[in-house]
Amino acid sequence: MNVHQPNRKLPRNRRKGIWQFAEAATTFFRGFLEHPGMVASVVPSSRSTINAMLLPIDWARCRLFVEFGPGVGTFTNHILDCLPEDSTLLAIDTNPRFVEYLRNTIHDPRLQVVLGSAADVESFVRAAGHSRADYVISGLPFSSLPLETAEQIVDATYAVMAEGGAFMTYQFRRTARRLTEGRFERVDTGLALSNVPPCVLVWGWKLKDCAVREAAE
Repeated sequence: MNVHQPNRKLPRNRRKGIWQFAEAATTFFRGFLEHPGMVASVVPSSRSTINAMLLPIDWARCRLFVEFGPGVGTFTNHILDCLPEDSTLLAIDTNPRFVEYLRNTIHDPRLQVVLGSAADVESFVRAAGHSRADYVISGLPFSSLPLETAEQIVDATYAVMAEGGAFMTYQFRRTARRLTEGRFERVDTGLALSNVPPCVLVWGWKLKDCAVREAAE
């Protein structure tokens, strides 16, 4: 008597998805072990955190989006899903492992991945063919950075930000919030309770009237 045995192999696309997830998780963990002070958490951000962080963005007006500390692309892929076809996502990371991973796994002409410091964002933006960034999101662990470096990054971000643009951070501590409040004219905050661990969401807005006033001075 022949008994039919069900095919227990996973579908090809599902097997590929699991392999990609495992590769990303392994790369992320190795990057954390190599540079623990430059990775905010050993656990990538949750989907709800990503959605909440990107909700205020006016995608239609976005020509250049900058990401500090993209890691293995947890936010990167979601940004590309929303970004207009003629826009650019500039991802800046100090970890060569993460830079190589993104270049090898995300094949999108809108994405430019560079190795370097977020403090040099103005130079990277010019090299990408732009004068201003519309939005900047940062996954850098500001609480573990030297204060001088953290302030340089926030100052450089403000300088390169277009009027009406926003600097966005998602952190477990309030360091980034305090730095943002000290530089940007308007700051909105939120709390992602479903993230592990919960994190503080901050949007620092560069307002038009202040930019005009500073230019006049």
